[in-house]
Amino acid sequence: MSEERPATDSSEEQDRATDADAWATACAEDLAAEKARRRAEHGPQPGSAAEELKRLVDTVADKLSGLQSPLLGGLAGPAAQQAVRQVVQQAKAAVEPVIERNPDVFDHLAAAGSELLAAYRSAVQAQERRWTAGSAGLADEWRDDRRDRGEGSGPGERIDLD
Repeated sequence: MSEERPATDSSEEQDRATDADAWATACAEDLAAEKARRRAEHGPQPGSAAEELKRLVDTVADKLSGLQSPLLGGLAGPAAQQAVRQVVQQAKAAVEPVIERNPDVFDHLAAAGSELLAAYRSAVQAQERRWTAGSAGLADEWRDDRRDRGEGSGPGERIDLD
């Protein structure tokens, strides 16, 4: 025996498809409005680690190129500035292709740095808790049951010096 489903007319299927499209459209509009609100409130989202490194290199290069050198005097100033600009341009030319070819590497390095920072923070907080526990916390450490008091089944013998 085979069970047959009642035949649905195409208008019901079309209504369901239209409802699904309307729902997807409404969700997309809400998401776009929320993203615009967040951008207005918090500013633009940071880019990937590679983009941020590229921006950092550009900013540092601009700052170094614009520096006036009071130490070198008036005569050596233009020549020194030209040398600095040339070094900065060479550094940018060496760094930018690496960033463009390996953007994922910088994302991974940023994630690894975050993990290392979290591990360090955890270790420091644990140490600070022990330090700030007060004398009771230190006394508990000194009364640790694992400490060897000379008693037990070992080959050594406890000698009372009193």
